[in-house]
Parts: sequence; structure tokens; C-alpha cells
Amino acid sequence: MRMLEDVKISSRQLTIMTILYILGSAILIMPGPLATVAKRDAWIAAILAMMIGLLGIKLIHALGRRFPKLTLMAYTELLLGKWLGKVVILVFILAFPYLIACLTLYNIGDFLTTQMMPETPIEAIYVVIMIVVVAGARLGLETMARSSEIFFPWVLLLFGILVLFVVPNAKLDNILPVLEDGVKPVIRAALPFAGFPFMEGVITLMIYPMINRGENNGKSLIIGMLIGGFALIATTALCILVLGADQTARLTFPSYGLAKKISVGQFLERIEAVLAVIWMTTIVFRLTFLFYVSAVGIAHVFGLREYRFLLMPLAICNIVFALILVPNSAASYEVIPVWGAYAPFFGILFPLFLLILAKFRKKSCSRMDTDGNTVETK
Repeated sequence: MRMLEDVKISSRQLTIMTILYILGSAILIMPGPLATVAKRDAWIAAILAMMIGLLGIKLIHALGRRFPKLTLMAYTELLLGKWLGKVVILVFILAFPYLIACLTLYNIGDFLTTQMMPETPIEAIYVVIMIVVVAGARLGLETMARSSEIFFPWVLLLFGILVLFVVPNAKLDNILPVLEDGVKPVIRAALPFAGFPFMEGVITLMIYPMINRGENNGKSLIIGMLIGGFALIATTALCILVLGADQTARLTFPSYGLAKKISVGQFLERIEAVLAVIWMTTIVFRLTFLFYVSAVGIAHVFGLREYRFLLMPLAICNIVFALILVPNSAASYEVIPVWGAYAPFFGILFPLFLLILAKFRKKSCSRMDTDGNTVETK
């Protein structure tokens, strides 16, 4: 079966997209729950979470390299059979990228209604955001990739400004002594955030054939995850150094509170909008990508030649599920520890199962014929 979009993006674009995706929700949300469990060692937990996530990239790339001309949807059907494969991939799409899209939409609404626009109904924010997301998803993967190249230098510049102005307020005493409570709290804090966002790389298998020079995909993912991960580690460390572990744990969006601490010569203050711009850019990109792959995947499952007409009904369902699944901030905190056990099923075990099955059945695909059909090699 032909891909729904006959487009190509570069390895460099994949790296940039990975960075923006990793930052997404995590740059605002990650430091608080980490500090709640690991306290002043939250930055170590962030490092551990990234290292666990990196272990899965080799597995993901091994599967993608075995089927370089097929999407995750196509070779799931090849390995499991047409009908069972369709059922499995539909469950994967709804239970992983689409579910993450619903949770990401909630993150946007929660931040804007609690920090910037408290009088605005969250439903109105959801509608406005989804209009932007649907428009982006309609334009396709290539447009998203090119847009990421435009936005990335600005995100990098604004993040550099944030770090530069916050560092003078850092207090080394806030991060000492290291590992005072041992390694157990660090491990417990790291596991949920290994799943979010570092185990979500499996979603890129849905666009692997659309990337030029596929042999470099693993390297691109690793570089993107390292840069995005180090940005999250730096943000977490700065939250602890400036705000302290207790205040970081109490705040829903500690990195936004961190930006409020910026004060330069009593004339440059309260430039938290800098962080808000970084976050809105990365999280809208993250949501658009998740929404795009969900729509393309569902279109593939049902044998549709076009995915765009699915965007509006999926957007409406996304808004409804965001309202139902996470009705308030307290419920969102309950999701985080559960995600640490949930994400590995899709981020590690599912691709591992497919890889083992492919080796057991001695199936792979190195090319496609002129009609777009799979040509298997043994």
C-alpha cells in the first residue's frame, strides 16, 4: 500500500523536530513532579530518565532499518496478518499518540487558564488551539518540518536568554548535599519521565519511510533526544538552584515561576513571557505532529486514500476526551506515576515484540515495486 503522503524530510529536520517534540509539555511540567519525589536530586532523576529513554532508540531504529520502506502501520499488518494487524495498530494509535495528543491539549488549556487567562473558559482555548493544529496537520509533514527549522533558532535564542538571566539567582546550597536520601527516590522519580517524553520515539516509526537517508535516523533521534533532554535537565537544575526543591515541588509550572524571578538592574523584570513563547511554540508543534500521525495512521487502517477529512472529527473528539480524561489539575498529577508503567508497553515492548516476530518469521522489506507494493526479502 502506498503512503498517504509522498513527501520526504531530511535527517536534520528529524533532529529539530525531535528536540521541539521532547521540550513540548515537559519543559513546564517535568521539574515539579521530579522535585516532589527526588527533591534536590531532581536534576539527577532527569538525567536518568533521559538515559533510559536513549536505550529504546537502538531498538526503534533496528525495527525501522529492517523495514526502511514501510511505516509502522504497514509492517504490523505484514507481520500479524491484515486484520489482526489493523486491530493492533488501531489500538496503538488510539492508546498512544492520540491519547498523548489529548493530554497535551489539556496541558495547554491548564497552563493558559491558570497562569495567563484565568477568566477564559478552557473549552474556548481548546477550540482555538485545535483550529491551529488542524490547519497545521492539513499542510502535512513537509510543512511541519520546514516550520520547525524556522522556529528552532528562536526557541534556542529565547531559551539561552532565559538561562543567562536566571543563572545569577542560583544558590548552590539548594542542590547540596547530593543524593542525601539515596538513589531510590531518584529512580522512582525518573521512571515516569522515562516514559514522558523519552519513550515516545516509537511514534517516529510511523513516518520513517518519509525521511531521506534512513540509515541516519537513529543518529538523528539520539542527537535530538540528547539536546532536548539536556535542555530539560538544565531547566530542572535551574528550578532547584533558584527556587529550591520545596517551592519547585509546590508549583504546577515551576519553570514558569523560575522565569518570574528574572530581574536585571530593576528595569528588566518579569519576562516570563519568554518562557511562555518557548513553551507555546514547542507544545503546539508537539500536538500538531501527534495529531497528524494519528490521522494518517487511522486513514491507513481503514484503507483511505486521504487523511485530511478525518482531522475535524478527530479534533472534536480530542477536545471532548481532554475534558473527560483530565477534568482538573489534581487528575493530571495522578496520570504521571501511571504513565511510567503505561508508556513502556508501547514505547519498548511493542516494537520489541515486532522486532522479535520479524526475526522469527525472517521477514523484512528493503524495497517496494512500481505500484507501491511491498517486496519482501528473507
